[in-house]
Amino acid sequence: MTATTVQKKVPRPRADALRNRERIVTAAREMFTEFGPDVPLDEIARRAGVGNATVYRNFPDRDALVREVVCSVMDRTTEAAELALMETGDAFEALERFIHTSADERISALCPMIQSTFDQNHPDLEAARVRCEELVAELMDRARAAGQLREDVGVGDLMVVVAQLSRPPAGTDCFSADRFVHRHLQLFLDGLRAPARSTLPGSAMTMEDLRQA
Repeated sequence: MTATTVQKKVPRPRADALRNRERIVTAAREMFTEFGPDVPLDEIARRAGVGNATVYRNFPDRDALVREVVCSVMDRTTEAAELALMETGDAFEALERFIHTSADERISALCPMIQSTFDQNHPDLEAARVRCEELVAELMDRARAAGQLREDVGVGDLMVVVAQLSRPPAGTDCFSADRFVHRHLQLFLDGLRAPARSTLPGSAMTMEDLRQA
């Protein structure tokens, strides 16, 4: 008699379970931005319209939820840049989409949380960060090769300015400056365009420079 191997199928999450998880992540992103990462989880559950047990079933602790929020924001900004590049073939326009989406997603209010709440080297966070950084570096290289981007800026320069211009830290009045954000980011983007009108002091900043700062 020939032995056969029966492979068990991993059950796919139900649609309502996926919707609940997305509601939790969305509510957490909003409340982390408004109040900081210490907002009570039961308040997040209330805003998401789910029970506390549903939150803990999806995210066993606060670190897991914060990490999921940060990863989802980074993924959404990366996807916006990829979509812009696919639609237009224009690397500088894709960079613009990335920067403005980063502001809309309030990435600068959320990402500082990873420095104080959990392991920065968690595989999920590292994968999202690497994907984001590699795409931005590729877009900048392509825009530079096309003569659209000035030669003396690096990925680190771009990320620092996006963080500084886009939003104040989480837990502060993140919404009071909304009407100015995209205006100021566009001024910055215009300053990135080639030909450069001035010489920048110092050298282009890499992501490694930024991490060591």
